[in-house]
Amino acid sequence: MKDPRESGAGFWRSLRMGDINSAIASMKGTPSAQQIAYIRSQMREQRRPEMLGIPLNQLETVVFDLETTGFSHQHGDEILSIGAVRTNGTKITEDKCFYMIVNSGVSVPEHITGLTGISQPMVDAAASLMDGLHDFMAFVEGRVLVAHAAGHDRAFLNAALWKTSKVRLTHRLLDTMMLAQHLFPSYPDYSLNELLRHRNIPVQGRHHALCDAVMTAKLWATYLEEVQRRGHAETLGDLYVYLSGAQ
Repeated sequence: MKDPRESGAGFWRSLRMGDINSAIASMKGTPSAQQIAYIRSQMREQRRPEMLGIPLNQLETVVFDLETTGFSHQHGDEILSIGAVRTNGTKITEDKCFYMIVNSGVSVPEHITGLTGISQPMVDAAASLMDGLHDFMAFVEGRVLVAHAAGHDRAFLNAALWKTSKVRLTHRLLDTMMLAQHLFPSYPDYSLNELLRHRNIPVQGRHHALCDAVMTAKLWATYLEEVQRRGHAETLGDLYVYLSGAQ
């Protein structure tokens, strides 16, 4: 696994690629036309019907997690960090992971620093939100997204994408909480901590976006195995039918 402290800041990436204008724009925190165009391009053709036929044991996903300043983007809360890891079927490729702290231009509440370990000086020194979204979408490419309690992450990603690029997330997004509710309807608690405990997955580095993403990926892998073992789904399309209840 990469060192989570590696930010992949847009300035140095653009400079290495010889794009001086993008590097300067990134350094100033100003979204460049190239970044906006790239993000918009990534939102096109993400729901191709042929993807539904992909077998689950070959499905490529990016399991991700966001840390935010609060729970309500409508009231000014913003993304603080993005963590993600790729999977192929039930295999987690921890050597291909992503982590960035981003500066969304808001203050970090003290209780959030206590929860996540992300302080105001860390945010002040971080790459811009635009850089973070650009690098994250480059990491995702056309893969299916997976998150736990995905509605929260979708809402914050949509707010950030609209703020920076005037687009909405079009990638397919699956929710490990929803999957757990279908597989284990009698569970009293579907929090990430409880579901990890039920699957005997060690809880390590909770509320660090990359650590949470890796733990969610391990949960996702066990659920894929369970879905196939029970005969509920063999392809991505089957999985959507199972989750819709239309069996």
